[in-house]
Amino acid sequence: MKKSLIALAVLAASGAAMAQSSVTLFGIVDTNVSYLDGVSNAAGTNTDSKYGIGTSGNATSRLGFRGVEDLGGGLKAGFHLEGEIFGDDGNASGFNFKRRSTVSLAGGFGEVRLGRDLTPGYSKFISYDLFGQVGIGQFMGWSDWATNSDVGTTVSTADASNVRSSNMISYYTPNFGGLTAGLGYGFDEQTTGKAGRYVGGYVAYDNGPLSLAASYDQRDLLVNGLVAGSAVLDRDTFTLGGSYNLNVVKLNAIVQQSKYKALGESEKVNAYALGVSAPVGAGEVKLQYALYDNKIIESKAHHISLGYVHNLSKRTAVYGTVAYMDNKDASKLNLSAKGLGTIDARAGDSQTGVQVGIRHSF
Repeated sequence: MKKSLIALAVLAASGAAMAQSSVTLFGIVDTNVSYLDGVSNAAGTNTDSKYGIGTSGNATSRLGFRGVEDLGGGLKAGFHLEGEIFGDDGNASGFNFKRRSTVSLAGGFGEVRLGRDLTPGYSKFISYDLFGQVGIGQFMGWSDWATNSDVGTTVSTADASNVRSSNMISYYTPNFGGLTAGLGYGFDEQTTGKAGRYVGGYVAYDNGPLSLAASYDQRDLLVNGLVAGSAVLDRDTFTLGGSYNLNVVKLNAIVQQSKYKALGESEKVNAYALGVSAPVGAGEVKLQYALYDNKIIESKAHHISLGYVHNLSKRTAVYGTVAYMDNKDASKLNLSAKGLGTIDARAGDSQTGVQVGIRHSF
């Protein structure tokens, strides 16, 4: 009897401990059929069409684990491990947690994270892109503009687009009447120089149908091909974004400037996006226009995207996207269609793309 009581007490104690913590397995599988017209051949002398099974057309396919432990007194510890998966080939290149690998501490003061994560200056603006920074319709403002320009030929530093940073400490404030902010610092971990360093943040205001945000990101990049071999290139990115929900339609906008500074020279790229979305039955239709004004090569590109997402349930949806990229002069931006391999555009040529797929989350 005594042993039974002890066993029950142990079970009760362990149950109480388990109730204070949780671990969740989560993910998304997004696979599609993709078609692109205007893809350059290997020699760059001609263009052709390309089609096949692609991935991440409506949401990035992913697999992750996250957990939270209640430490009491309003304090919580957590972790988040997340990696990209490819439904078209089963992750032929291998799986890792490069999407996010953080440990965090949260409370009334906000949240502090350590590890690899989306940069604070970028994370808020995903919601202002109607295509959520995935697929052929996405806003391309965070592209690596320095590569293949007269600023430099190859950016060798990881995360050159300011989207993510490794070795980062970040802080997110509580919500103060709709006002929030986030700051991040990514260590370069170099004995000399500062290539790989990141610093940035955002301020946002959300109130009912209105959402506004401003951000600044600064990244130190190691660029090969500058005048005499290699040099550190500073990329400063300023972004403004906003949305307003009129219920019948929702309006979104992004205004961005990326400035590259190296060897006493400064070049910039301006990018703009304007979009409108509307609920239609169990889904949503969306239309977005973007302009990329690349002052580095004195060229522009116009990007028009039309998409529809139909929700079959809370976790499953089918979607279709049509996009057109019109490159001018030396611009050679290509549509983003993961899973189709090399899909480069030729300078001054256009690309047209279609994606039809299914997305399931768990």
